[in-house]
Amino acid sequence: MPSFGLTIAETARALGLSTDALRYYERDGLLLRAVPRSTSGHRRYEPQDLRWIELVTKLRSTGMPIRDVRRYAELVRAGEGNETARLELLHAHRRQVLADLAQVTAHLSAIDHKIGIYEDKLEGRSLSA
Repeated sequence: MPSFGLTIAETARALGLSTDALRYYERDGLLLRAVPRSTSGHRRYEPQDLRWIELVTKLRSTGMPIRDVRRYAELVRAGEGNETARLELLHAHRRQVLADLAQVTAHLSAIDHKIGIYEDKLEGRSLSA
Protein backbone atom coordinates (compact mmCIF):
# COMPACT_ATOMS: atom_id res chain seq x y z
CA MET A 1 0.00 0.00 0.00
CA PRO A 2 1.26 3.51 -0.78
CA SER A 3 2.54 5.69 2.05
CA PHE A 4 3.04 8.89 0.07
CA GLY A 5 0.82 11.79 -0.87
CA LEU A 6 -1.09 14.26 1.25
CA THR A 7 -3.31 13.38 4.18
CA ILE A 8 -6.95 14.38 4.07
CA ALA A 9 -6.22 17.34 6.39
CA GLU A 10 -3.32 18.51 4.21
CA THR A 11 -5.43 18.13 1.08
CA ALA A 12 -8.32 20.02 2.64
CA ARG A 13 -6.00 22.85 3.64
CA ALA A 14 -4.32 22.94 0.21
CA LEU A 15 -7.66 23.12 -1.61
CA GLY A 16 -9.54 25.32 0.84
CA LEU A 17 -12.11 22.62 1.54
CA SER A 18 -13.23 20.83 4.66
CA THR A 19 -12.33 17.22 5.31
CA ASP A 20 -16.08 16.56 5.33
CA ALA A 21 -16.34 17.93 1.79
CA LEU A 22 -13.54 15.63 0.63
CA ARG A 23 -15.19 12.63 2.24
CA TYR A 24 -18.51 13.64 0.64
CA TYR A 25 -16.92 13.93 -2.81
CA GLU A 26 -15.49 10.44 -2.38
CA ARG A 27 -18.68 8.90 -0.96
CA ASP A 28 -20.91 10.49 -3.60
CA GLY A 29 -18.92 9.21 -6.58
CA LEU A 30 -17.44 12.55 -7.63
CA LEU A 31 -13.82 11.38 -7.67
CA LEU A 32 -12.18 9.51 -10.51
CA ARG A 33 -10.84 6.72 -8.37
CA ALA A 34 -10.73 5.44 -4.84
CA VAL A 35 -8.24 7.56 -2.94
CA PRO A 36 -5.13 5.47 -2.17
CA ARG A 37 -4.60 4.55 1.46
CA SER A 38 -1.46 4.34 3.53
CA THR A 39 -0.51 1.10 5.27
CA SER A 40 -2.38 2.45 8.30
CA GLY A 41 -5.52 2.93 6.18
CA HIS A 42 -5.42 6.74 6.03
CA ARG A 43 -6.25 8.47 2.76
CA ARG A 44 -3.21 9.72 0.81
CA TYR A 45 -4.11 12.14 -1.95
CA GLU A 46 -1.81 12.29 -4.95
CA PRO A 47 -1.34 15.21 -7.37
CA GLN A 48 -3.83 13.81 -9.90
CA ASP A 49 -6.44 13.58 -7.12
CA LEU A 50 -5.89 17.23 -6.22
CA ARG A 51 -6.19 18.33 -9.86
CA TRP A 52 -9.47 16.47 -10.23
CA ILE A 53 -10.86 17.81 -6.93
CA GLU A 54 -9.93 21.35 -8.04
CA LEU A 55 -11.96 20.80 -11.22
CA VAL A 56 -14.91 19.40 -9.27
CA THR A 57 -14.75 22.42 -6.97
CA LYS A 58 -14.76 24.79 -9.94
CA LEU A 59 -17.70 22.99 -11.54
CA ARG A 60 -19.64 23.16 -8.28
CA SER A 61 -18.66 26.81 -7.70
CA THR A 62 -20.11 27.69 -11.08
CA GLY A 63 -23.37 25.98 -10.21
CA MET A 64 -23.06 22.58 -11.84
CA PRO A 65 -25.49 20.26 -10.06
CA ILE A 66 -24.01 17.29 -8.21
CA ARG A 67 -25.81 14.88 -10.57
CA ASP A 68 -24.00 16.48 -13.55
CA VAL A 69 -20.62 16.42 -11.79
CA ARG A 70 -21.23 12.76 -10.97
CA ARG A 71 -22.21 12.05 -14.60
CA TYR A 72 -19.08 13.81 -15.84
CA ALA A 73 -16.92 11.78 -13.43
CA GLU A 74 -18.62 8.58 -14.62
CA LEU A 75 -17.87 9.48 -18.23
CA VAL A 76 -14.22 10.24 -17.49
CA ARG A 77 -13.85 7.02 -15.48
CA ALA A 78 -15.34 5.06 -18.39
CA GLY A 79 -12.39 6.13 -20.57
CA GLU A 80 -12.17 6.94 -24.23
CA GLY A 81 -15.11 6.81 -26.58
CA ASN A 82 -17.53 9.12 -24.79
CA GLU A 83 -15.87 12.45 -25.48
CA THR A 84 -18.98 13.71 -27.31
CA ALA A 85 -21.10 13.17 -24.20
CA ARG A 86 -18.47 14.90 -22.03
CA LEU A 87 -18.31 17.83 -24.42
CA GLU A 88 -22.11 18.16 -24.54
CA LEU A 89 -22.27 18.18 -20.75
CA LEU A 90 -19.57 20.86 -20.50
CA HIS A 91 -21.12 22.97 -23.27
CA ALA A 92 -24.51 22.86 -21.54
CA HIS A 93 -22.90 23.94 -18.27
CA ARG A 94 -20.98 26.71 -20.02
CA ARG A 95 -24.22 28.05 -21.50
CA GLN A 96 -25.78 28.08 -18.03
CA VAL A 97 -22.75 29.82 -16.51
CA LEU A 98 -22.89 32.49 -19.23
CA ALA A 99 -26.62 33.03 -18.62
CA ASP A 100 -26.00 33.30 -14.87
CA LEU A 101 -23.13 35.70 -15.49
CA ALA A 102 -25.31 37.91 -17.70
CA GLN A 103 -27.96 38.03 -14.99
CA VAL A 104 -25.43 38.88 -12.27
CA THR A 105 -23.91 41.54 -14.54
CA ALA A 106 -27.36 43.11 -15.02
CA HIS A 107 -27.91 43.11 -11.25
CA LEU A 108 -24.49 44.65 -10.71
CA SER A 109 -25.36 47.38 -13.19
CA ALA A 110 -28.48 48.21 -11.17
CA ILE A 111 -26.40 48.37 -7.99
CA ASP A 112 -23.82 50.59 -9.70
CA HIS A 113 -26.63 52.88 -10.86
CA LYS A 114 -27.89 53.28 -7.28
CA ILE A 115 -24.36 53.88 -6.01
CA GLY A 116 -23.96 56.60 -8.62
CA ILE A 117 -27.18 58.30 -7.48
CA TYR A 118 -26.03 58.37 -3.85
CA GLU A 119 -22.49 59.47 -4.72
CA ASP A 120 -23.86 62.30 -6.89
CA LYS A 121 -26.19 63.36 -4.09
CA LEU A 122 -23.43 63.31 -1.46
CA GLU A 123 -20.98 65.15 -3.74
CA GLY A 124 -23.63 67.84 -4.27
CA ARG A 125 -24.05 68.20 -0.51
CA SER A 126 -20.36 68.52 0.17
CA LEU A 127 -20.00 71.13 -2.60
CA SER A 128 -22.74 73.32 -1.16
CA ALA A 129 -21.42 73.12 2.39
